Amino acid sequence: MEADLCCGVRVVPLERYRDFNVRICRPKGLTDADCAKVVAFVMARVRQGYDLRNVTDLARYLFPVGPRRWRGLATLGSGEVSRVICSTLIAEAFQSVRYPILPERLTVRDGERFRIRHHSLFTPRDFDLSPYFEVVKPTLVRGFDYRQVVWEAQDSPSPLPHDSPRRPDGR
Repeated sequence: MEADLCCGVRVVPLERYRDFNVRICRPKGLTDADCAKVVAFVMARVRQGYDLRNVTDLARYLFPVGPRRWRGLATLGSGEVSRVICSTLIAEAFQSVRYPILPERLTVRDGERFRIRHHSLFTPRDFDLSPYFEVVKPTLVRGFDYRQVVWEAQDSPSPLPHDSPRRPDGR
């Protein structure tokens, strides 16, 4: 599943991402029944539109400009239940079975409790950082061997894009 800017939520073959730098975030301990509910939740959203407003609002939330108090006043996303972004859709699906991603920890008199963050505040990185998801890198799982990498023949690393030869006068 992916939420694409042009096409919205759609099913795509995993093969499409074969040549990408991919990480798979597997929820640890998720029951088969809850896994089926998460998949059903996402499948029910196929053909929903992409929520571009959520992307811009999330950027404003993460990188606030102006008084800090305005940060909490943002209403995230378009507010239309028919529009989503990838991380929002995934977060909402896991929250539907009360599976934690990066909950807010609260200390109370009788111990520790967790508060669920709103699903529209999640980014893809949150799933990488979550202690409740195992990060799997397919390149490593397939048996990566650094000695098999075919390098371009050269004596030194290529210059950075902004490096350019200097003239003899230093300019």
